[in-house]
Amino acid sequence: MCRSIKTLRPPTTPTVTDEDIRAAALQYVRKVSGFRAPAARNRAVFDDAVDAVSAATRELLDGLQVRGSAAARQHSP
Repeated sequence: MCRSIKTLRPPTTPTVTDEDIRAAALQYVRKVSGFRAPAARNRAVFDDAVDAVSAATRELLDGLQVRGSAAARQHSP
């Protein structure tokens, strides 16, 4: 599922922008909903889902500790 969504965590992707996260979230919501572009009556719930997935993705990426990355070295005692 969603094979075209690229890996966003370091070191695979050294810099992740909000646009990268939103694009991945949009692909995910499109795949799950089955709509490339939702009807007007579904637009709000579709956009809310993209926002929620974007926020969850940012939280996930911010919380990951990747061995050998600069962020992991900063969190080590």
